Amino acid sequence: MAWTAFCFLVNVASVLITVNLPKEARDALESLQTDPSQTPDVDALMSALTVLSPILAFGLAVQCVMAAAVYRIILTPADGKFSYLRLGKDELRLMALTLIYVVLGVMFLAVAQLAIGIVAFVASVFGQTAFAFVLSVSELFMLGLFFYILVRMSLAPVITFDKGRLAILDSWEVTKGQFWRLLGAYMLAICCVVVVSILALTLFFMLAGVVVLLTGGSLAELSQIFRPDETKLSTYLNPFMIAYMVVGSVFTAVYYAVIAAPGAWAYRELTGKGELAPVPAADI
Repeated sequence: MAWTAFCFLVNVASVLITVNLPKEARDALESLQTDPSQTPDVDALMSALTVLSPILAFGLAVQCVMAAAVYRIILTPADGKFSYLRLGKDELRLMALTLIYVVLGVMFLAVAQLAIGIVAFVASVFGQTAFAFVLSVSELFMLGLFFYILVRMSLAPVITFDKGRLAILDSWEVTKGQFWRLLGAYMLAICCVVVVSILALTLFFMLAGVVVLLTGGSLAELSQIFRPDETKLSTYLNPFMIAYMVVGSVFTAVYYAVIAAPGAWAYRELTGKGELAPVPAADI
């Protein structure tokens, strides 16, 4: 309940930020919404990210606060002050680690594109068929390599939290021989989130549709939830939008728990770290 309340306050803050965005920030957001088939202009991208940096920092801080709360429950369950929600050194380290990994990820993608281009150019000497085949294989290989590295380095946030320092490469040793088990755990978590989100949305719109029809409205009114006028606060001040934000807050709290917990639990089991929560007397 505390996490749901926190997520609801974050949603309210997000609405207020969105409504009061200056024109420069709105233009920056539109510049980021480009056609995926087109290569974005680097200068425009960097300019947009600079303008939107306060908003991005706010979102990153929320993610790290929730992730650290999950880590506390699993590794130090006795430290339950403020429902495990804090904004301190642990969260700041997680934010720094995320930024470092974003930079490393961009560098990897740049090197991968260069390598694929060189291999494809060499293969083009042997004809169009060889070029297409080698290009497809190279892209699949780089994609697989990217996800392999991503899984192997996935415990870096929880290690950083546990050790109280930036653990950029420590995850590689801890996850040795555990790739498939970790991948399976993460895929299961994602599947659970997808199923819960579909069920939550279906149930919400069924109930909201019944209420709208009983009050003499039309189902078209519900579509406004996904297409609000982001420049007017009044758009968000209606019962259906508020109810949608409440349901979204519950789902968001569940989402962070389900997504962040597998890595923390795996780290605890692989290293023997963390405190065991006391077992209720009724369960003994």
